Amino acid sequence: MWPNRLGSRAHTFFAFLVLVGACKKGVPPTPPPSAQAELPPFEVSKDSALLFTHVEPSGNFATTDKADSVPEVAQRLVRVIDPAKGVAERRDTSSVYVVDLRELLANGKARARAMSREAFETGALAQLPPGASSALAGPHGPSLPEEPEPANTDAGMAGQASAGGPPVVILYGTPWCGACKAARQYLSSKHIPFAYKDIENDPSAARELQGKAARLGIPADRVPILDVRGRLLVGFDRTRLEALLGDPT
Repeated sequence: MWPNRLGSRAHTFFAFLVLVGACKKGVPPTPPPSAQAELPPFEVSKDSALLFTHVEPSGNFATTDKADSVPEVAQRLVRVIDPAKGVAERRDTSSVYVVDLRELLANGKARARAMSREAFETGALAQLPPGASSALAGPHGPSLPEEPEPANTDAGMAGQASAGGPPVVILYGTPWCGACKAARQYLSSKHIPFAYKDIENDPSAARELQGKAARLGIPADRVPILDVRGRLLVGFDRTRLEALLGDPT
């Protein structure tokens, strides 16, 4: 694929550096080496001819060319797109440019930075009031026992939810959480393949959730948290879940 041996070595060395960086953080590797490292920050002005993609209360994403039309609740994390450039020129298929629109509207300019598409969509949804959920004890979620305790999860739940196939949703919850039970019942009734992970009785599930939440920049202090194709949704909100899934009805 590479035109010469030197290019191949450079590419291998770069991939090694990325892997080492991921290991140092102790979190699962990010999706394929995205353009994130190749997208330098840039300054956006209020008069720039850009498109702004934001989340709506329903969980759907909308795009406008008027920055001041973005709802206040969704202004902290907004994607910016230069419509004068094609996708290949923008290089933003895996990573996207985001901006704090409050800063742009207040000062007339703001700094746009790159982040993964998954982190943007997760963070944008996290701006909204959480769906039906239960707060966990402590500011950082459940405490983890030093030794693994016997798991008390619903074994086989994902298989019962559909005819088969890998889970589309991973539901992190606890046995006492009513919203978790409602989410499981909903996914089962719609035959959506899912896996249920009890973060109270399964320390590895709790660590897995904390790692995902840290990587995507949201707190893991409430349940349920649903992993929908790499996006995390805090609380059970049927409308927002359907927006991420595509309405299964």
